[in-house]
Amino acid sequence: MIFSEVNIEKQLVCEPCSGKVLGGFDSRASQIVLCENTIYSPGCMKDVLTHELIHAYDHCRAHVDWQNIKHVACSEIRAASLSGDCFFWKENLARFNFGLKQHHQACVKERAIKSILCVMDVDENEARTAVESVFDSCFADTEPFDRIPP
Repeated sequence: MIFSEVNIEKQLVCEPCSGKVLGGFDSRASQIVLCENTIYSPGCMKDVLTHELIHAYDHCRAHVDWQNIKHVACSEIRAASLSGDCFFWKENLARFNFGLKQHHQACVKERAIKSILCVMDVDENEARTAVESVFDSCFADTEPFDRIPP
């Protein structure tokens, strides 16, 4: 694998964003954007950065076609699962979304669907179908970690 040097000033930027977006990964610029006007705490910034770094990792490792809904679904599943978006304590204590059985998987699916709806011009049914079609294999892929981080 060939590694190129990281230019932190170019590949990680903080800028104002519209709406309720916290951050994003721009595949054309190979750039992570952190939204300076919507990130509300250092913990939020850490989670958003981790989420977007998963997309950057997928972009480099899996050569994601960001126009292919199944590719986007897979990266969103991995990012939601591995970044802390769906950690039990966050969903139950911060979002008051109580439940134990299969909680993590259900949360990952819903967050992946919401993310797809933010970045692609598709309806909820198309997003849900794409997530369901790739969920098992993408959820099982924990690279670059050995397992889902605690």
